[in-house]
Amino acid sequence: MSNASHDPRDGLVAALPSLRAFAISLTRNVAAADDLVQDTVVKAWTHIDKFQPGTNFQAWLFTILRNTFYSDRRKTKREVADPDGIHAGSLSVRPDHDGKLIFAEFEAAFDRLSPEHREVLILVGASGFSVEEAAGMMNVAAGTVKSRASRARRRLAELMGMAEGEDVLAGVDAQTMAVIGRSGPPQAA
Repeated sequence: MSNASHDPRDGLVAALPSLRAFAISLTRNVAAADDLVQDTVVKAWTHIDKFQPGTNFQAWLFTILRNTFYSDRRKTKREVADPDGIHAGSLSVRPDHDGKLIFAEFEAAFDRLSPEHREVLILVGASGFSVEEAAGMMNVAAGTVKSRASRARRRLAELMGMAEGEDVLAGVDAQTMAVIGRSGPPQAA
């Protein structure tokens, strides 16, 4: 068989041990090295028409392996290792429409409260005044403010159809949460 009719793919099997050793030296991991060699062989096989006959076939394979290794490294630098999906799970967000619908329901229920209940929830909840400060502004005792706030929150939850401890307001802004008696940022559902 003359050199002109020689198919370079015939040299792939003979080059595998050297390719594997080179891949291990780059990756420092046998499993990753085997994957790298497999990727190299696939690329060489599919792009065999780009090999220049008469040049060093093994050098061509090593170049493919090296370029594949560094290309993969550049890609993985931008990736976050997240085998358990914890990071990805923390990136999810509720759709905006859920919060808008809940807020519309909240507004309708809030408007149905008595003026005294709206006033106490705005002062103590949304505005962040202490019970004592709100009592001074309303010209009532602190106990009256606490009692009104508790009844107002209970009535608001009732108007919204919320059961005790139910969290249907995830995704609603902090001020609305404060009005209905929950402190801190809204919690994800």
